[in-house]
Amino acid sequence: MTSARDAAVKLLLKIEKDNAYSTLSVAEESEKTAFADGREQALFAALVYGVLERRLALDYNLAQYLSAPLKKLHPKTLCILRVGALQILFMDKIPARAAVSEAVAQAKRMGVGFTAGLINAVLRKAADRGPVWPPEGDREAYLTVRYSCPGWLLRHFTECYGDEKAEKILAAFEGRKPLFLRLNPLRGVNVAARLEEEGLTVTPTDLDGCVSVAGTGDIASLDAFRKGLFHVQDRSSQLCCKLLGAKPGETVVDCCAAPGGKTFTVAETMNDKGVVYANDVYEHKIRLIEEGAARLGLTSVRTVLGDAADLPDKLPPADRVLCDAPCSGLGVIGRKPEIRYKDPASLAGLPELQYRLLRRCAELVKPGGTLLYSTCTLNPAENEAVCDRFLGETTGFSLSEDPFYRSLCGNARYKTFFPKPDGGDGFFVALFRRKP
Repeated sequence: MTSARDAAVKLLLKIEKDNAYSTLSVAEESEKTAFADGREQALFAALVYGVLERRLALDYNLAQYLSAPLKKLHPKTLCILRVGALQILFMDKIPARAAVSEAVAQAKRMGVGFTAGLINAVLRKAADRGPVWPPEGDREAYLTVRYSCPGWLLRHFTECYGDEKAEKILAAFEGRKPLFLRLNPLRGVNVAARLEEEGLTVTPTDLDGCVSVAGTGDIASLDAFRKGLFHVQDRSSQLCCKLLGAKPGETVVDCCAAPGGKTFTVAETMNDKGVVYANDVYEHKIRLIEEGAARLGLTSVRTVLGDAADLPDKLPPADRVLCDAPCSGLGVIGRKPEIRYKDPASLAGLPELQYRLLRRCAELVKPGGTLLYSTCTLNPAENEAVCDRFLGETTGFSLSEDPFYRSLCGNARYKTFFPKPDGGDGFFVALFRRKP
């Protein structure tokens, strides 16, 4: 059997080395690793996500008890210290003595036993003192450590949304996020009741067909999952599908569709009548969409492999087109905590890419049809600025007057959904109509 702590250290090292996504990495590791029981598997996931979420805070605290910079530590030693400090400083159910003891034993198991004494001393000091923070008078230093938010990202949120909203965004990224499901209305059963029979706590939301659940464990192991009674999809993403407004018999194109959540919800909204073209540039992601559609019993889904910018040359005109553009992901940090450590330089070229993709997607829309642009980021340069440019440089399109869209936007042209601790992810939508 594999120790949760050993598995967490190994995966954290891999994520840092390969810039891998935490959600996919944790799921893959959970599936192939032999843990003693469900509690060990849950601890493994909590340690990985916890270290990624609080890495700057952990490093700040560890640095208080080290004479040399953290970067001079052996990578395994540093990772073991982070996992140990997370348990001691930010997890309630693990006694500090046990966390220290496990970290020392872990160092010996993982080939860095020569640092066991250092690990023991540092973690004991951390346990005695508890969490420490920079002085609150230095706002940037304090918030950077308190929310484990790099300075560039804190400045970005502050400049875009102001001090108060920026801190609310960072607070919303903390802790475990609600798991939202889209219930499959085509299976002809009471899906919520079936989930409760399998031990889940099901809470309806204000969005039809969307529920949040607790007590899930491995969601893919549920009989209801295998039988295609639901798929996992954040509330904000489900709301995006409602905005698209697809109807039975229509032709819809979902660009950059993987892993397929929006495709599935759109197809279900259409009662699986019509056609939904789901596009992605990667073959393995296309397979994910095909497998998901088959599990859910959706026959209206057609996959299209290739660059979304080439779709106007491959597909017929569509009634509705969803352009869910590749983005910086700054709205989903609560679910993918490693995003906060991105190199900000990697964001620079995104608005141009998004604009060009939106222009090409617009070519797919029939006269009188609907075009929905969405991202899962909180960055006006990738959101409002792209849409303003599109309206300024593209003939034949205007903002939609759809009543539901206008009610969401209020006096604004577009809608940004900010993350909430018990709500959906950060998201942006803009709805356009092509003139008849």
